[in-house]
Amino acid sequence: MTITVLGISGSPHRHGNTETLLDSFLDGAKAAGAAVEKVVLKDLDYSACRGCNACHRDGNCIVKDDAVPLFEKMMAADIVAVASPIYSMGITAQLKGFIDRGQYLWARRFVTKTLEFSPEHIARHKGIFISTAGQNWDHVFDGAYPSLTALFHDAGFDYYDNIVANNMDQHKGIKNHPTSLKEAFDKGQKVVVLLKDRKKE
Repeated sequence: MTITVLGISGSPHRHGNTETLLDSFLDGAKAAGAAVEKVVLKDLDYSACRGCNACHRDGNCIVKDDAVPLFEKMMAADIVAVASPIYSMGITAQLKGFIDRGQYLWARRFVTKTLEFSPEHIARHKGIFISTAGQNWDHVFDGAYPSLTALFHDAGFDYYDNIVANNMDQHKGIKNHPTSLKEAFDKGQKVVVLLKDRKKE
């Protein structure tokens, strides 16, 4: 069975540091035999969550745009790699707006109780966060992790790994970083091989 990998780019800057790092991960996954697709959030038409709580009644989002179909695509994948640069010590507005729209999944899990994921399902669905930052601070990515935890948890994914590269200002771009692109490629290969082995069990 083919492993499916979905990459979601949350950067408003096309083909910049973060999307390039995501592409390297996806190249590694493809090299391991996965079926790979990339979606760029800035090219989609979706709005922020209204906070109306209508999804608390029946588990459905009343806003009809590109967000819910992307969540459905995400939940159909085996591996999801979500990428965002660090803006103002957090993820981009594009990605945060998308994550907030996943409130309907939270409602299905914890309000209407119509969505449940077994431990076996979660073990076979891996979420990866990919990010770059200009600053060289060790804690520069810390503000992003809780939002990604919520996204992966609500969609039934094991938050498996982070692929992050800071100090972009000094390196003058991801292509000058000594290890990050190879690390992303290698991790793309390894997680696909891991899931292939698990699906054989």
